Amino acid sequence: LCIYISPTVMKFRPLYQFSMCFQYLYPYGIFRLCPSSGMKVVYITFDDGPVPEVTPQVLDILARYKVKATFFMVGENVDKHPDLYRRVLAEGHSVGNHTYHHVKGMRMRLSTYLNEVRLCEEAFARQQDVSGSTLLFRPPYGRSWWWQRKAIAQQGYRICLWDVLTHDYSAAQTPEKMMDTIRRYTRNGSIINFHDSVKSNQRMLTTLPQAIEWLQAQGYTLLPL
Repeated sequence: LCIYISPTVMKFRPLYQFSMCFQYLYPYGIFRLCPSSGMKVVYITFDDGPVPEVTPQVLDILARYKVKATFFMVGENVDKHPDLYRRVLAEGHSVGNHTYHHVKGMRMRLSTYLNEVRLCEEAFARQQDVSGSTLLFRPPYGRSWWWQRKAIAQQGYRICLWDVLTHDYSAAQTPEKMMDTIRRYTRNGSIINFHDSVKSNQRMLTTLPQAIEWLQAQGYTLLPL
């Protein structure tokens, strides 16, 4: 895996896509991947689950289109809903660490933040008969100090941010606006960020099938990280 930075990203896009300058200032973070063998690939990701109000519907949509995705899970939610964690893995999706309590790392000491990562990993490990850890990590809100990311990377994690942010959690968004964002900013290797959370529920569930259909029509293969 590698960070793919194109000169076409020079224009600052404050809301939906990190600028190239920001990527240089954010070491240890992966924003976009370099697909191999000439494939057109996009990676759909979900943050903040699993929750019974939303995650099963997401999985049903992904199954309908035969698409695999990546779920960055909050450890506390895994402990509350282990059946959903198991279903995500059973259906061939990847999971990543999103801390145990969905914490704001920039307000925490390094040792406390690393403990949140450890607790989330232990929540995965408590599911004795399945192993979901792919050593993927995404900081909640996309925010953390560089020394926190460095320490997490030294533990073997790949720190995955995103190339396209849908803002599905915002009441100001509509499915139409979200689709416009996806059409405008998606490129080969893009990591698209959704949320399988109650806050994002209807906007995300309406947009997700439209996004998959559009991406597939553009010739993209949708893969897990």
